[in-house]
Amino acid sequence: MTTSPAPVAPPAPVAPVVELRGATKSYPGGVHALRGVDLTVREGEMLAVVGPSGSGKSTMLQIMGTLDKPTSGTVRVAGYDVGELTDAQLSALRARHIGFVFQHFHLAAGRDAVDNVADGLLYAGVPLRERRARAREALTKVRLDHRFSHTPNELSGGEKQRVAIARALVGDPRLLLADEPTGALDTASGEVVMELLHELHAGGTTVCVITHDNEIADALPRRVRFRDGEIVSDTCAGRVECL
Repeated sequence: MTTSPAPVAPPAPVAPVVELRGATKSYPGGVHALRGVDLTVREGEMLAVVGPSGSGKSTMLQIMGTLDKPTSGTVRVAGYDVGELTDAQLSALRARHIGFVFQHFHLAAGRDAVDNVADGLLYAGVPLRERRARAREALTKVRLDHRFSHTPNELSGGEKQRVAIARALVGDPRLLLADEPTGALDTASGEVVMELLHELHAGGTTVCVITHDNEIADALPRRVRFRDGEIVSDTCAGRVECL
């Protein structure tokens, strides 16, 4: 008598990288920066959060990156409800899951590219020698292996932004949040940075670009358009709505 093999359980579903449900953000004086936003970002996506100044997209960055909490609603990052976490737990969640790239680089003057990138691991408990080794790997990934010893004043704007991207990537985050990453760059440097973000996405990184530039947004696979604190459209690869 033969027995059938035991059924194999399907793999557990992977939690979305970020999930917002009914998220609002209000400030004194009746200012409503977010109005009941629902958004899901899944592993491996590349999307733009796009809108004019004052539309709510910067607030979205703060909420998605756990730099701020919503006034109401639920925000989950990697399956964790951020409203239930302490400040220390939020810091650990950011360090493990989220990398940030800002318009104005935020590099330390007088410190070379390796140390600027290694600083991205300061709060991860990684020894200095390993931090620097991983920083060199990240700089090589953004094609700056010839600039290890250069300080910010010896780098072009595009190179500074690539150092900032390397710093965001050195902790191997699930999500890269890029806030107006080309805003302080000339056209050619901006194109290099966007090309690099596309390469990182192709390698498996989830990338979210916050921008006011419709040309940049239209070149990404998913566009989430904001106006007056609300999502007015969410389009994927030509479809009207994203799954």
